[in-house]
Amino acid sequence: MNMMTYKGYSAKVNFDARDNIFWGKVIGIKDNISFEGETVSQLTQDFHNAVEHYLADCKQEGRSPDKPYSGKLTLRIAPSVHAQLSAAAAHTGKSLNKWVADTLEQAVLSS
Repeated sequence: MNMMTYKGYSAKVNFDARDNIFWGKVIGIKDNISFEGETVSQLTQDFHNAVEHYLADCKQEGRSPDKPYSGKLTLRIAPSVHAQLSAAAAHTGKSLNKWVADTLEQAVLSS
């Protein structure tokens, strides 16, 4: 996945072959922050500018900016799956939290 991060905000990057331009959108927040550039340098600069502009607008309007994800995730799964996950974690010598975090990170990196 093509991702960029700045000040804790993550963005997904795409390429539009028709217009020959990179464009991106900040993910993980309710507000809409998008940016673009013809080169990676321009894309990066516009991303940084877009985040800075967003933060400045929020401050000027007296509202709190949406925060990126906290890193906490609550799952509801079947008790039998929970037991299997705990057993898999114990088999590797990791806590369930560490095992799930590592497994999810590997899944994201390989996608």
